[in-house]
Amino acid sequence: MTARRPSRPGEAPSEEPAYRRRRGCPSSDGRGTVESHRGVEVAFVEETALLVVAAAIFFWGAVSARLERADLTAPIVFTAIGAALAGLGLVNAHAAPEQLKPLVEVTLVWVLFSDAARVRVHDLRRDVGGVLRLLAVGLPLTVLAGWGLAFWLLPALGVWLALLVGAALAPTDAALGVPVVTNTKVPSRVRRLITVESGLNDGIATPVVMVAIAGAAAAEGTSGAIGAGGALVELAIGVAIGAAVGYAGGWLLRWARSRGWAAEDFTGIAVLALALLAYLAALAVDGNGFVAAFCGGIAFGAAASRRGPAELAFLEQTGGAVSLLVWTAFGAIAVPIVVDRMDWTLLLYGLLSLTLVRMVPVALALIGAGLDRNTVLFVGWFGPRGLASLVFALLALEDVGSAADEAVAVIAVTVLCSVLLHGVSAAPLAARYGRSATAAGPEPGGPVPDLPVRGLPRPRPRHSTELPPHPRAR
Repeated sequence: MTARRPSRPGEAPSEEPAYRRRRGCPSSDGRGTVESHRGVEVAFVEETALLVVAAAIFFWGAVSARLERADLTAPIVFTAIGAALAGLGLVNAHAAPEQLKPLVEVTLVWVLFSDAARVRVHDLRRDVGGVLRLLAVGLPLTVLAGWGLAFWLLPALGVWLALLVGAALAPTDAALGVPVVTNTKVPSRVRRLITVESGLNDGIATPVVMVAIAGAAAAEGTSGAIGAGGALVELAIGVAIGAAVGYAGGWLLRWARSRGWAAEDFTGIAVLALALLAYLAALAVDGNGFVAAFCGGIAFGAAASRRGPAELAFLEQTGGAVSLLVWTAFGAIAVPIVVDRMDWTLLLYGLLSLTLVRMVPVALALIGAGLDRNTVLFVGWFGPRGLASLVFALLALEDVGSAADEAVAVIAVTVLCSVLLHGVSAAPLAARYGRSATAAGPEPGGPVPDLPVRGLPRPRPRHSTELPPHPRAR
């Protein structure tokens, strides 16, 4: 949303948005240019911000491997870029949540679908005990602990926004702990447990987040709010629609492949469209589209052929691209809120959320699972908060408005702490744990295959057609 043009003689003066008055930003003349306080015309600020982001994405793609070796991950870099754009006044913080809503919603749809589809049912047979413990016991306890801590430490949030904070910060993001899930010294079953938990807990937490947002919006008297009861009905519809669309799509794609009807180059596009189809179909019948996307991913993974995981590659790459934009938006919108509201209680909540709120429920859930203390502590610590948490925060800002600023600030502080602390500690702790696990002897039952992690390249097939390197290059 740009500022209105300056008023002409005889016209009522136009209103300048508050964010421009506060930051001293130039005002628009309505002809595709803006006029600064010195009368010099410059380009639209929106175009300038897009130019910076596009250049940053290209530069990241060119040198990402080298930067990641220096512990500069994509979330750190693009959150900083977004914060810098906000600091320079190149982002309209008031209009951004509304204008970014389609991007945020599509990103969450693709993330939920791909995360769920990546973990297929038969992949869980060996790990079903640990996975059920973490998802059926550990995750609910984490939500309850986060809810209770937020309500006690930050009473101004109220019941619904406190629940939003607890639920939004319960999901983990294995993509932020790259050295953990790629270090082959870490036992394969531990890596697999962390990966599967990360792939499913965001979808499981989504219904709770949606109910919390609906309850908070109703409590604030937001126009069109349906309340918690209406949200539960939408969730049930979303489950049914998503499962039906996902399973039908997976079966149809497998059937078309068996007859040679599906072109190799377009199956990935078909899966990307299927995720959107599940989301939009649920919305068309007043269901919850996000839950439909998650259930659609699970059903697709169950119905798709062996090529199912490969067909997700294009969806994951597209989701990775738009996630960079979401991290940038997070830095531009949430970081200024954090700066305005930062105090010791927010930081304390963030640190407790990453430690006690996460690690104690994990330890309780894994009692009797046959894991040693070091493994339980390792799994408990590596629960980074990432993309799902910040998308939930942006959705709350869109639906609840400025009343959600305090909750968004808490989530933002926690995610920022997680990005830094987990990013710095992942490599050394994974190496240390891997050495101790190796010294303890081989894995019982032997290693298991790794599952792909969102944002990371898939392993090459064993029978690669690529020629071996020249002897002098070895």
